[in-house]
Amino acid sequence: MAREGLNAALMAGRQALQTSALDAVELAVRALEDCPVFNAGRGAVYSHEGEQHMDAAIMSGKDQNAGAIAGVQRVQNPISLARQVLNHSPHVLLIGKGAEQFAREHHCVFAEDHYFHSDYRWQQLLAIRDQQMTALDHGIGLGTVGAVALDAEGNLAAATSTGGMTNKRYGRVGDSPLIGCGTYANTLCAISATGHGEFFIRSAFAYDIAARIRYAHQPLQQACAAALATVAELGGAGGVIAIDAKGNVAMPFNTGRMYRGAITCDGSSVVEIY
Repeated sequence: MAREGLNAALMAGRQALQTSALDAVELAVRALEDCPVFNAGRGAVYSHEGEQHMDAAIMSGKDQNAGAIAGVQRVQNPISLARQVLNHSPHVLLIGKGAEQFAREHHCVFAEDHYFHSDYRWQQLLAIRDQQMTALDHGIGLGTVGAVALDAEGNLAAATSTGGMTNKRYGRVGDSPLIGCGTYANTLCAISATGHGEFFIRSAFAYDIAARIRYAHQPLQQACAAALATVAELGGAGGVIAIDAKGNVAMPFNTGRMYRGAITCDGSSVVEIY
């Protein structure tokens, strides 16, 4: 089902790419949010309180406009709410109840709790709920989702969506909705990260890649690998999908596996796990 979800996302993104890179990443991530096996949207993991709190961000490289949301509940497609923030708010990041109010004012779709419920996710919570620990999905490869794109006009865009960490507490927010950490795009590259967010925040991971390209003139693959090595030195694990203005793609990771894929304008695609 994960492969099917990835292929659906690639096709949705490719079709929308005819309009813009920004549309492509939004619709690709929407498809992944609708697939219950990934930790985003419908498949979001549970917090310590037994709730699902979702984060998302989207960014346009052309003008570096961005929209992000954190800690929202029952929003069917958090990435589309982030897009509404980009389009219609003077702010970049909205959280919690305020973000949900904004979602209603801009006609975002809400769903009932049963739409998001997964017994598999619930059992993940129960297994560690009484312990002082959180858990990522990256050992099995079904975590945070993201997309990056380059359109025919040379515009880049990035989007990321997540349910965070199982058993998270105290309103914890990770790197996904933080511009420059889990999500970033400019005229040189577009970045979407997945992993232990605290380490990606501390290293300003996504911006680190962009800075390596701009100032050190590193090629995309080298910049991604170096930034990921910094995360590893801090004690974190995860991965990244990235594309540059020349259409080069990089998808390195230091976890057991990372579901990932890429598609070109002519329809050539690849989906990989290990």
